[in-house]
Amino acid sequence: GYSGTILTSSDGTTWTSKTSGTTKGLWGVTYGNSTWVTNGDNGSIFTSSDGTSWDNRTSGISSDIIGITYGNSIFVAVGSNGKILTSSDGTTWTPRTSGTTHDFHGITYANSTFVAVGVSGTIRTSSDGTTWTSLTSVGGGELNGITYGNSTFVIVSDSYRTYTSSDGITWNSNYIGASFAVFWGVIYANNTFMAVGNSGTIITSS
Repeated sequence: GYSGTILTSSDGTTWTSKTSGTTKGLWGVTYGNSTWVTNGDNGSIFTSSDGTSWDNRTSGISSDIIGITYGNSIFVAVGSNGKILTSSDGTTWTPRTSGTTHDFHGITYANSTFVAVGVSGTIRTSSDGTTWTSLTSVGGGELNGITYGNSTFVIVSDSYRTYTSSDGITWNSNYIGASFAVFWGVIYANNTFMAVGNSGTIITSS
């Protein structure tokens, strides 16, 4: 979180603060290849083998890194100005060509596909994290979070809509009501999609 905050918990109830070594905002975290990786402001990337001791890594960019995931044996990070980076170990990072300067806000890997989403309805897909394909934009707002479950990709946005796809290529728009605010995150577990947003809003769907 803000100011380099890192917290860990073995049960999700009791949380312990860890020393990150930075005051920059940290936006995302993922785990793969026996390594935790967190990312944030001004190209910040830190890695840890245990979640307690963190090492500063060089991303090679100054843009904010907002989202990160692990799949197909690589880490993929996305961020401002259309930046996409990949790494096999979380330590050495390689920039990739996304074909856009729009900010990315979220990324996931499922069904043998990376899907990155961002502002102005931007969607990019990749099978390997290296070569990215541009898809027709959905909506006109910000796509803020993405997950996969029940054979379905789900995107949440700032425009009172979710977007769903079985393959990450063809997307359907789903209106969820003007009373709901901006949604920032979405996850699938226990046979349920759960999305969270402004003003403490939580919605669920099977």
